[in-house]
Amino acid sequence: MTVLLAGLIVISTSGPAWAAQLDTTLNPNNAESPFKMSYLKTVFIEYPNGGDLFDALGGTQWKTAGTADATNPGVQKLMMELNEGIQQDGSQARVSDLNVLYEFQLTGRNLQTSIDYRVILEGTITDYIITEDSQKKLVDLGWRGLTATSSIVIDGTEINIPLDILKTEEPILYNTFVNTEAENVLNRELINAHFIVEQPLTNWHFLFDPTGINADANTFGLDESIQGFVVSSWTMGESSIREGRQVERVFEAEVMADEIYIVRSVQSADTANLSSIGFGALDILDGVEIIGVTPTPPEDYMTTSTGGFPIMIIYGMAGMAALGGIGFFIISSRSMKNQAQGQQGIDPNNLVGYQTSASSGGYQTNRGEAHLKDDTDYAQTRSVYEESAEVTPQETTPQETTPEQTMPSSGEEAACGCAASAEIGTECDCEMHGSCLCDATCGCNADICKEQVREMS
Repeated sequence: MTVLLAGLIVISTSGPAWAAQLDTTLNPNNAESPFKMSYLKTVFIEYPNGGDLFDALGGTQWKTAGTADATNPGVQKLMMELNEGIQQDGSQARVSDLNVLYEFQLTGRNLQTSIDYRVILEGTITDYIITEDSQKKLVDLGWRGLTATSSIVIDGTEINIPLDILKTEEPILYNTFVNTEAENVLNRELINAHFIVEQPLTNWHFLFDPTGINADANTFGLDESIQGFVVSSWTMGESSIREGRQVERVFEAEVMADEIYIVRSVQSADTANLSSIGFGALDILDGVEIIGVTPTPPEDYMTTSTGGFPIMIIYGMAGMAALGGIGFFIISSRSMKNQAQGQQGIDPNNLVGYQTSASSGGYQTNRGEAHLKDDTDYAQTRSVYEESAEVTPQETTPQETTPEQTMPSSGEEAACGCAASAEIGTECDCEMHGSCLCDATCGCNADICKEQVREMS
């Protein structure tokens, strides 16, 4: 439980570690354009069993930061290495100016120590225009994988190789990890953007913004450099089937010294946002990815970046969905307005009770019926079974008062309690009650009545 809690604390106090991040907007109308490249990495040193590193690093905190421009010898060496890497990638572009910001921070905790490395390059890219004519310009995009593989020292601080940084800032860590498996983990360069150039631009998301060519473009606060042009944008970093699964890069090693120590280097997937003034169409020239840039998109261009789905169809589908929603609300509103309010069906005040199953001899049940007081509406509400004269040859007329009991004829016995039931066409009351209260003269066809007559005879 203690280890779990400590792990949650570590996770909550350590921020995400991102890798290389490129942000640039190229202007084909200019000979140079600015760019920004950020490199981030986090190294975790775990000492679950304590040891010398726990004693030295537990609760320790320090930060080293600095800046330098192109006049610094270390920055000049970095520019040279970046340009060599660009040439190896087949690009003719080059970095002509560079500013470097670096920051390294160590935070010691009870179970582990984290070291955050961050280097930011802000500079100028030139020679990216391959050729141009009156209609379009070819722009080189093969330079985007800015990488340096060797040691870069600026003002006495190593900024590229994490292990060498520890040599000056934390000698005890350096002496513990040198000549071990951890050395392979910590010798991986920080300034590395190979994945950005290795990911084809066809897998990037493409969008173009036509705001600059609108008549009221000035109201949007656009920069003067893009007024009158569209802006094409390519974005990399999404994890999907098309782009591939983007996962963090983790390298881990176990070191046996006075205790067992675990060294883990973590870098998230690279990301990039690359824009160009004008409409850019992707192409490949001598194995290098390029774009053909025009001031405006082609007149017949009505597709997205993912496969040519017409924009008008998207707008049409959205319009149909809106109309469907409006129609739904109109129909619902009409249905609610037409819905009847208050009492439904027959008003109980218009009904009168009608007592049944009464006969001479004082035999009577609790059965009864309800009829309308007003016979004018009865034809609209009567049962469909009453329309058949064959089924019910004898109908009774509802009365507001209890009808006079029917007396049996001289051929029938006066004490038959089933006589009233026969008048309204229902089954014998004696059959329902399971006993016959009639005398020996009962003429009911019910079995129980016949049996009663036989016994009394």
